[in-house]
Amino acid sequence: MTDRTPTREFHTITEVCALFGIKPHVLRYWESQVPALAPVKNRQGNRLYRAKEMELIALIQRLVQEERYTLEGARTRIDELRAQGTADAIAARALQEAFMRTLRGELERILEVLGPEPD
Repeated sequence: MTDRTPTREFHTITEVCALFGIKPHVLRYWESQVPALAPVKNRQGNRLYRAKEMELIALIQRLVQEERYTLEGARTRIDELRAQGTADAIAARALQEAFMRTLRGELERILEVLGPEPD
């Protein structure tokens, strides 16, 4: 049996920024500094991100924010991972972790709204 759940092919900059907890100007700056991060644009000129771009964003975020690389250092590290053939797997894992962080945060907000359990 196959999963026939439709998945979206493209995501807007607003959706991507919400997922990763970053501001649009930060994401646009990353795009200017990391040539591999090049989302397509629709007729109106709006950026549309595919899964591969989202994986790369997750990897950049991990390197810059968690592992404390500079953006130039992160770009170099990504090039090294690509040369080793491990960039795709690491980027996919980073994206999964970002989804889990977002989901955990949403669940925590729901629990706050529900309030404490009655005695």
